[in-house]
Amino acid sequence: MHLDWTALGQVTVVSIGVTVAVVVVFALGVLGLAQAEAARERDGRSHPLAVAQAGLCFLACAAVVVYGIYLIVPQFH
Repeated sequence: MHLDWTALGQVTVVSIGVTVAVVVVFALGVLGLAQAEAARERDGRSHPLAVAQAGLCFLACAAVVVYGIYLIVPQFH
Protein backbone atom coordinates (compact mmCIF):
# COMPACT_ATOMS: atom_id res chain seq x y z
CA MET A 1 0.00 0.00 0.00
CA HIS A 2 1.33 3.39 -1.00
CA LEU A 3 0.44 6.54 0.90
CA ASP A 4 0.87 9.90 -0.79
CA TRP A 5 2.14 11.96 2.16
CA THR A 6 2.24 15.17 0.12
CA ALA A 7 -1.45 14.93 -0.73
CA LEU A 8 -2.28 14.11 2.88
CA GLY A 9 -0.33 17.15 4.04
CA GLN A 10 -2.09 19.37 1.51
CA VAL A 11 -5.51 18.15 2.63
CA THR A 12 -4.56 18.77 6.25
CA VAL A 13 -3.32 22.31 5.58
CA VAL A 14 -6.37 23.22 3.50
CA SER A 15 -8.74 21.75 6.09
CA ILE A 16 -7.14 23.69 8.92
CA GLY A 17 -7.09 26.88 6.85
CA VAL A 18 -10.75 26.62 5.87
CA THR A 19 -11.73 25.80 9.44
CA VAL A 20 -9.94 28.87 10.77
CA ALA A 21 -11.46 31.04 8.04
CA VAL A 22 -15.01 29.84 8.78
CA VAL A 23 -14.55 30.43 12.51
CA VAL A 24 -13.25 33.96 11.87
CA VAL A 25 -16.12 34.78 9.50
CA PHE A 26 -18.65 33.39 11.98
CA ALA A 27 -17.08 35.48 14.76
CA LEU A 28 -17.39 38.58 12.56
CA GLY A 29 -21.07 37.75 12.13
CA VAL A 30 -21.54 37.49 15.88
CA LEU A 31 -19.67 40.79 16.27
CA GLY A 32 -22.04 42.41 13.79
CA LEU A 33 -25.05 41.17 15.75
CA ALA A 34 -23.51 42.43 18.99
CA GLN A 35 -22.91 45.86 17.46
CA ALA A 36 -26.49 45.98 16.20
CA GLU A 37 -27.79 45.04 19.65
CA ALA A 38 -25.57 47.65 21.33
CA ALA A 39 -26.79 50.31 18.90
CA ARG A 40 -30.40 49.29 19.56
CA GLU A 41 -29.90 49.62 23.32
CA ARG A 42 -28.05 52.94 22.94
CA ASP A 43 -30.10 54.65 20.20
CA GLY A 44 -33.31 52.68 20.15
CA ARG A 45 -32.68 51.37 16.63
CA SER A 46 -30.24 48.85 15.21
CA HIS A 47 -27.46 49.79 12.84
CA PRO A 48 -28.32 48.43 9.37
CA LEU A 49 -24.67 48.03 8.33
CA ALA A 50 -23.97 45.78 11.33
CA VAL A 51 -27.02 43.66 10.55
CA ALA A 52 -25.95 43.39 6.90
CA GLN A 53 -22.43 42.41 7.98
CA ALA A 54 -23.81 39.68 10.22
CA GLY A 55 -26.13 38.40 7.50
CA LEU A 56 -23.37 38.22 4.91
CA CYS A 57 -21.01 36.47 7.31
CA PHE A 58 -23.60 33.87 8.27
CA LEU A 59 -24.51 33.39 4.61
CA ALA A 60 -20.85 32.80 3.77
CA CYS A 61 -20.58 30.21 6.56
CA ALA A 62 -23.71 28.45 5.31
CA ALA A 63 -22.32 28.44 1.76
CA VAL A 64 -19.11 26.76 2.93
CA VAL A 65 -21.11 24.11 4.79
CA VAL A 66 -23.35 23.43 1.78
CA TYR A 67 -20.31 23.20 -0.52
CA GLY A 68 -18.67 20.73 1.88
CA ILE A 69 -21.78 18.57 1.90
CA TYR A 70 -21.85 18.75 -1.91
CA LEU A 71 -18.26 17.50 -2.04
CA ILE A 72 -18.91 14.65 0.39
CA VAL A 73 -22.20 13.25 -0.98
CA PRO A 74 -21.63 11.53 -4.34
CA GLN A 75 -25.29 11.66 -5.41
CA PHE A 76 -24.99 15.46 -5.79
CA HIS A 77 -22.34 15.19 -8.54
